[in-house]
Amino acid sequence: MTHEKRLEIEKRIEAIKMELAELGPMRPGSLTKQYKNRQQKYGEYYQLSYTHGMKSHTDYVRKVHVASVKQQVENYQHFKALTAEWVALSIEHGKSSMKRDKSE
Repeated sequence: MTHEKRLEIEKRIEAIKMELAELGPMRPGSLTKQYKNRQQKYGEYYQLSYTHGMKSHTDYVRKVHVASVKQQVENYQHFKALTAEWVALSIEHGKSSMKRDKSE
């Protein structure tokens, strides 16, 4: 790997760290609209379903909180994507460093 490529990876990792620091509140899971009577679409309510600590959870969400919970779920999804990218870049950077050290 070239020196420029390593610098590019390091720069992206720093950008990811900054993005992570700016994320707001987050919650895992999926937010869905449910109905007490599905055929007539009567009795609308929202629920957040997620797994945490190897346990499944379901939280009911009041309509006034739906927008904020939706944003929290999106923040969590963005967090997961950023951390996965960070790990992949770190692996690539680490392999490159080991190859460089071996050749010196």
